[in-house]
Amino acid sequence: MKDLKYLSAYLVPLCVMIGISFQGIWSFLTPIYAFALVPILELLFPVNDTNISDEEKQQKATLHWTDFLLYLNVIVVFGSVYFTVVTITSQEVALYEMIGLIFSCGIVIGSNGINVAHELGHRDSKVEQFLGKLLLLPALYMHFFIEHNFGHHLNAATPEDPATARYNQSLYHFWFTSITRQYTSAWRIQINLLKRENRSFLSLKNDMLWYTIFQVSYLYSGYYFFGSTGLKVLLFAAISGFLLLETINYIEHYGLRRKKKESGRYERVREVHSWNSNHVFGRIMLFELTRHSDHHYRANKKYQLLDYHEISPQLPYGYPTSMVLAIFPPIWFKTMNKRVPDDQKILAKE
Repeated sequence: MKDLKYLSAYLVPLCVMIGISFQGIWSFLTPIYAFALVPILELLFPVNDTNISDEEKQQKATLHWTDFLLYLNVIVVFGSVYFTVVTITSQEVALYEMIGLIFSCGIVIGSNGINVAHELGHRDSKVEQFLGKLLLLPALYMHFFIEHNFGHHLNAATPEDPATARYNQSLYHFWFTSITRQYTSAWRIQINLLKRENRSFLSLKNDMLWYTIFQVSYLYSGYYFFGSTGLKVLLFAAISGFLLLETINYIEHYGLRRKKKESGRYERVREVHSWNSNHVFGRIMLFELTRHSDHHYRANKKYQLLDYHEISPQLPYGYPTSMVLAIFPPIWFKTMNKRVPDDQKILAKE
């Protein structure tokens, strides 16, 4: 029964459907819920740093109904995109309503799409990995599967990682560097994989090429069935979705660095190289993504099994609240710079 709390992750798409149904000011219900109400709830709810017992972990380690909560997001995300496009292209919608509905759809793409895709992308099952890639499609971010699994988890908390924000780097500068460098990194990883297997660029094993074809086809389908307006909705919803992802990337490793050994190699990723948050509502809303320290420590661990480690650096607020703070660089720096460990600040200057 404890796991029923994860049903709250579906409150975001529920807000989207309410916005689509009633429009008007309700079009902005989703961002109001995610970035105003949830931060308030995070302040009201107590921080919970307890870990589940070993016995519970054994029960949940195999196929569990919490896994099906992830799979359901495929229907939820694509359903949200479809109804958003149909509503905007078939009804008279004011500009402010259109903006609200598109941004709301982007939040679903980010929270129920990319976030869940991230979880499924670490699974060993090919079916679950396929579902993860499918959830990245509406964000036009399918390359994330390659770069995150073969790049980020290897290079996290180092200058070589595009998804690690530097100390004193603003969110907006990070958006530009992370988006461009992750995409080029994914292609570089893909080319190296093909060379290692003596395959050509046009090989059927070139996943990056397939991702490009799928994403172009997705956009063309939007244009074919819903016209130029439908295409714009898909594009702007995707941009909203992946900017939310990059904002989360920004706060997850901000200012943290791994030390270099005398051999020239970096120390292994430990619990101290990611920001952790135990704020309850943000945790369950994002399927425990906020226990990011343990995720990097053991990447294949299911979300409901993630632990809290005392040595992990702690965010003063939950992820949703931290995302709002990051939008305002002076406030973010004032809040976070004093919490970055001194040894990390020294490494950042090197």
